[in-house]
Amino acid sequence: MAQQLKLLFLLAILGSLVSCASHIKNIAPCIDNPDHDYKDLVTVISEAKCFSKGAFINEPITDEIKSIKPPNVRPVVAVYKFQDLTGQRKSVDNYANFSTAMTQAPETYLIRALKQSGFFRIVERVGIDHLTRERQIIRSTREKFDDDTEQLPLLFAGLLFEGGVVDYNTNLLTGGIGARYLGIGNSKQYREDTVVVSIRVVSVSTGEILLENLTTKTILSVGLSNDLFRYIADGTKLVEFETGNAMNESKSIALQSAIEIGIVNIIEQGIEKGFWSYRE
Repeated sequence: MAQQLKLLFLLAILGSLVSCASHIKNIAPCIDNPDHDYKDLVTVISEAKCFSKGAFINEPITDEIKSIKPPNVRPVVAVYKFQDLTGQRKSVDNYANFSTAMTQAPETYLIRALKQSGFFRIVERVGIDHLTRERQIIRSTREKFDDDTEQLPLLFAGLLFEGGVVDYNTNLLTGGIGARYLGIGNSKQYREDTVVVSIRVVSVSTGEILLENLTTKTILSVGLSNDLFRYIADGTKLVEFETGNAMNESKSIALQSAIEIGIVNIIEQGIEKGFWSYRE
């Protein structure tokens, strides 16, 4: 009997190792090609293929923002507030969770996307209080020591980027597949969420909204599980073994991707309307 139990455990462990190896093989396309967009849910469910565009935010995620042509004149722009306006909380089943579902600093991603596009000149306005205080310290120190060095004026912006994260929907699409034979089973589940980002370009001189867009990004989550459920006739002993893992696309990566696509669209709209032009 002990040998049978050991054999069943070894088989279960071997099956889990095979499943992990298969999983690593399935997500290999993502590692090799992180910019590819896997939108086929059947492929995601059946093969657990990658749905994330990368684990790091040191570089731009989307190819579109990497390939933007330089403008003739780089517009000077500013970002004051770009907030999470959804009010969504993290979904937890067993207890109340007051943590927000989205990051509370989305303006960081917007400023980064604007900077890495190379199309705009961005002036600091999120930390404008710190900037003005430091300039006051410099001015007062120079006055105290009779330093006549002239302080350069702050660069002012002609355009403001406004907006925020306006919607975050969870469980828009859920489902899964599974099978069991002779107590050995395998199942896969998936869930689809979406995040919506609004970006507006406002003229400082007139207050007119010149350009705007809404960008929607899908966030996919996939869970895999393998289990073994077996009764042993002699002594009616039960052997049960289960293993599983889940893959969740990072919300910050999805937000960064949505903002980058939104910036690219804003630049293209400005080109069409003649607000700026590419360098020849």
